[in-house]
Amino acid sequence: MLSQSVYTLVNQQNGNLAFKLFEFDNNSYFDHIQRNNYFTLILITSGEGTAKVDFCDYSFKENTLFAFYPYQPFMLSAKKPLMGISIQFHHDFFCIYRHHQEIAANGILFNNIYQQPFVYLDESCKNTIIHLIREIARELKDEAFRKDEVLVSYLKILLVMATRIKLEQQSLQGAAKDKGKQQFMIQNLKNAIEDNFRVKHSASDYADLLNQTPASLARITKNHFNKTLSDLITERIIVEAKRELYLTDKTIKEIAYELGYEDEYYFSRLFKNKTDISPQIYRNTIGFNRGES
Repeated sequence: MLSQSVYTLVNQQNGNLAFKLFEFDNNSYFDHIQRNNYFTLILITSGEGTAKVDFCDYSFKENTLFAFYPYQPFMLSAKKPLMGISIQFHHDFFCIYRHHQEIAANGILFNNIYQQPFVYLDESCKNTIIHLIREIARELKDEAFRKDEVLVSYLKILLVMATRIKLEQQSLQGAAKDKGKQQFMIQNLKNAIEDNFRVKHSASDYADLLNQTPASLARITKNHFNKTLSDLITERIIVEAKRELYLTDKTIKEIAYELGYEDEYYFSRLFKNKTDISPQIYRNTIGFNRGES
């Protein structure tokens, strides 16, 4: 599919890997838990299996495009041999947060706590994505003037196309799953979390807000999101914490307080429990003043 199996781009300022594109013909790359400090796109062109993502299990098949954000835990277990292409890029090369208005990928393709972390591609969409990947590979192979700018442009287009596909699939899935009152409750729950995650952290808080019993709301959440309500709330808090650690120079104590935690050490333990790294290490490797692109 590509003329060679691996293409890389190194950040000339610090010597770190900025961008990598590679083909794979087995599952050895992803058959163990990954917690990478970069964004990862994985296109499965052949094979099927189970993806464990944030400790939830999802079945997948060929023509699936995965999108994982930095330090998101995932692994792919193959039922049939996997083949495909992966793109990995660091915040320093392209910042999803800073380009949010241009590509709208944050909260849809990446950092989407309410949806599965992948999209299925029909033949036309798959061919479009593969065409863009080939153009990226061609640019990576050549030593051309300002190729980093061209790569960013191609990456933006790829992310926009993938985001469009996911939005369309969300719309179709929403229509298929529409069960009147329950779908209305799911939307109300999303709205409640978005409006209150900084001040309300317990499942019972949201049960009270929505006039539901905790058991009833827990059942709806598990059926629809494949997660507990507590996990859903915590994931939303962590997503916001990452955004603050990346985009601002606020202290960890300030971020913790703004997210409703008076004890910054409790907040740091919560963050590390969910991401496997401390807020300070996240900031040092991903955070403030490291994302200019």
